[in-house]
Amino acid sequence: MTKPRVVSVIVGTRNRPDTLRDALASIRALEGPDLTFEILVGDNGTTPETPGVVAAFGGVYDRTDTYGCPAARNLAMRKMSGEFVAFLDDDDVWLPGNIRPQIALLDAQPELAAAFGQIVVSDQNLKPLGDPWPTQWPADNDIYVQMLSGYFPQVGGTVVRGDIARRYGLMDESLIGDSDWDWQLRITSAHKVGFVPVPSVNCRGRPPGTSDKLQITRAGYTRKIFLRFAPRTLGRWRNPVAVLKSYFACMTPYYDYFVTAAEERARSGDAAGARFALWHAFWLNPNRLVKNLMTSVSLRGVVRAAITKSPLPRGDAEAKLGA
Repeated sequence: MTKPRVVSVIVGTRNRPDTLRDALASIRALEGPDLTFEILVGDNGTTPETPGVVAAFGGVYDRTDTYGCPAARNLAMRKMSGEFVAFLDDDDVWLPGNIRPQIALLDAQPELAAAFGQIVVSDQNLKPLGDPWPTQWPADNDIYVQMLSGYFPQVGGTVVRGDIARRYGLMDESLIGDSDWDWQLRITSAHKVGFVPVPSVNCRGRPPGTSDKLQITRAGYTRKIFLRFAPRTLGRWRNPVAVLKSYFACMTPYYDYFVTAAEERARSGDAAGARFALWHAFWLNPNRLVKNLMTSVSLRGVVRAAITKSPLPRGDAEAKLGA
């Protein structure tokens, strides 16, 4: 009888025992005669129920007082011993198609260091909000420049060879945001990574316009990580303009968040909130905001409402402000 493949699953958690329970259940649901999981949970929260939740699913638990997701994940990563290493956030769930396709791809292509699956963004009730992504992948499996051009592979769809994961070590605990992106970039800068077009993880997203502080913080760390990697690999871009385009592409998710937030706040009569959002959109990508103001009647209406403090009529809208 063939021995099951062993996958170490890294789960960082903080004060979310209910969603953690769902996450761990989704991991165990994928086990079978061919596949077993070493669940490793790092906790930097204070909720007393968390150790019991981990124990109920046969996980290994450890705790730290150090703030930040990388500190919690690193507790678990110090113990990873599986042939493969995978990840899951404590508020997300794996989908039934996860893990096995990535392993099959890695078996078929020994030159690959890791494999990424598709992500499904959902609401707080795990109802999908859009189609799985990404849908395309470079033919040569060199995803590094695309990652430095705004592709953030959600860590829950990532499967890495265990020897590679242990070679690259822990995540940078100074990066409160995007430490997983930084860790993935370390790997993709030196190795090929494959892709399976299979929905792998359901990721809970936050309602639009409700996470200003988080978006500002993450944008700062995204900038820091981009500037960390870009100078080392300038030769992989065609010219300096391409580097700038890649940088602003990394800022696009944050820019889009604040433009959408500005519209919603203008429509609700929150002129101060709309001005705050517009300022941060400008700070993130001034050229794009100016261009959008020239082409979007709706966005000009948002600016006008933010300045005059008059609510923007809900009927005065385009499908996309940043189109």
